[in-house]
Amino acid sequence: MKFYSTADKSNLVSLREAVLSGMPNDNGLYMPESIPRLPESFFKSMTSMDYQSLSFEIARQFLSGDIPASVLQDIIHEAINFPTPLVDIEDRIKTLELFHGPTLAFKDVGARFMSRLMAYLVKDSDHKLTILVATSGDTGGAVANGFYRVPGIDVIVLYPAGKISLIQEKQMATLGENITDLKVNGTFDDCQRLVKAALVDPDIKKSLMLTSANSINIFRLIPQTFYYFNALRQIENFRSRSIVISVPSGNFGNLTAGLIAKRMGLPVQRFIAATNVNHVVPDYLNSGKFEPKPSIQTISNAMDVGNPSNFSRILDLYDSSWKKIKEDIQGVYFTDDETRQAITSVKKITGYTLDPHGAVGYLGLKKYLTQHQEVDTGLFLETAHPAKFKDIVEPVIQDSVEIPERLADFLTREIQTHALSNQYTDFKEFLLTNSN
Repeated sequence: MKFYSTADKSNLVSLREAVLSGMPNDNGLYMPESIPRLPESFFKSMTSMDYQSLSFEIARQFLSGDIPASVLQDIIHEAINFPTPLVDIEDRIKTLELFHGPTLAFKDVGARFMSRLMAYLVKDSDHKLTILVATSGDTGGAVANGFYRVPGIDVIVLYPAGKISLIQEKQMATLGENITDLKVNGTFDDCQRLVKAALVDPDIKKSLMLTSANSINIFRLIPQTFYYFNALRQIENFRSRSIVISVPSGNFGNLTAGLIAKRMGLPVQRFIAATNVNHVVPDYLNSGKFEPKPSIQTISNAMDVGNPSNFSRILDLYDSSWKKIKEDIQGVYFTDDETRQAITSVKKITGYTLDPHGAVGYLGLKKYLTQHQEVDTGLFLETAHPAKFKDIVEPVIQDSVEIPERLADFLTREIQTHALSNQYTDFKEFLLTNSN
């Protein structure tokens, strides 16, 4: 399959180019030339398939002809080796738990798949691949651990100083070896800006083979479609139900993956784009105007994004039609106080502990269901384990949050990081100096 740039649909490239360059030189983002619609037979047999078989069938729609089936099977087997269970919370409300991977965040799915795909694509290369990733929290840990000790690949993670949790920082900044971490004096938007600038800088491209592992990269995003299908696989008679999904959203890669799944035929009636007070997309959905703003720090820090990259992909999917986008997506946003109240009430009523991001998704779904009594099944994505935000969650629920062993191990390690300004000239100098 070929891939085009959202800035120029005539700019078609191969799978290898799309994956290993990360983004086009025209500052657009890559999209698949076509989004295949799965046959009716697939949906009839979906409930009898296991998660890995399901993922393979979806992945080969995009990779058949470029990646041998046996290699793709191996990639799926190694990357999709943990569950994404659907859990009942309240009447009409279920949550899809996406935190059962190595770093306890939903981004493990995309990062692990992409790391193995990239390793295959560069296995015969004479040049080392350098991956740049900007993170507002969980992406950095998932990518760092997904690519840790992968031959032929170095990773540089940029994260905003003082704006992520200690656990998130420890998960990505304690590994060393082929993982380098840069603590940027700025916001996530600054980190993302630096990465995007470097990816299209001709001076740097002469010295380094660069790509991105954010959802900027189309193959960090496509594997995220897998768990949307896996969610419905776990619902009895899903094809006859009215289903909506609430997605806690920051850079909007997760929601874009859901929209791609819907385009492939997944029977979801509507998506809810639930954000914190960084609400430029909900504002767009209400007004038709997209106006990026500086990001605001919140307790759901992975969603602190003021200029989400994947918004351009959403526009592309719907030919920039505000009317069409509004038919499939409703936008809502919530304050930190509302998020804390949701964590408290859900814990008190159901015994379930939400993380701050999942709480925003829950609030979005709860509001929608109140307004749409005809919907019989609502899902929200629980994107990270609450233990990753224990300093926020524990005072709210007035109880301790058990830390899984694989997370506790990170807390014993020493942070290894480099301080960096938010100026591109300094980042460029760092890259060129360390490429020699």
